Amino acid sequence: MSEPPPFSPTVTLLTVGRVWEAAFNAALKPLGLTTRKYGLLGHVRGTPGISFSELARRSRITVQSAHTAVAAFVAAGLVDDGTAHAGAASSLRVTAEGESLLARAAEVVARLDAEFAEQHPELTEALRIHLTRVVSGAD
Repeated sequence: MSEPPPFSPTVTLLTVGRVWEAAFNAALKPLGLTTRKYGLLGHVRGTPGISFSELARRSRITVQSAHTAVAAFVAAGLVDDGTAHAGAASSLRVTAEGESLLARAAEVVARLDAEFAEQHPELTEALRIHLTRVVSGAD
């Protein structure tokens, strides 16, 4: 019988991330959101007036993909594109309907976080401590 491969934190985190992302996407699906759409909408809310190029940069997608996503948000009434005319710089803002959707999504995230913390308290605390160190520059 062969030995198991050595423990790899990289592979482990990637695996856990994929599992959690699948659960996150499944929980967001009834709201009509995916992880990417949730992130895009959050960037628009977090930076009112954000441009398509900045939205694309922050989301690590192409400007064309950002335009496509925002067009779908506008059609759904979630985002307002305050562009005065074609060729003008965009001024993207989340609408009241978009804010409502993000609030419902925040409830989903809180539920998932609570479930995870209950199932994996040690890992939750280790992640919190590590992130605190990274953000404070102590790592």
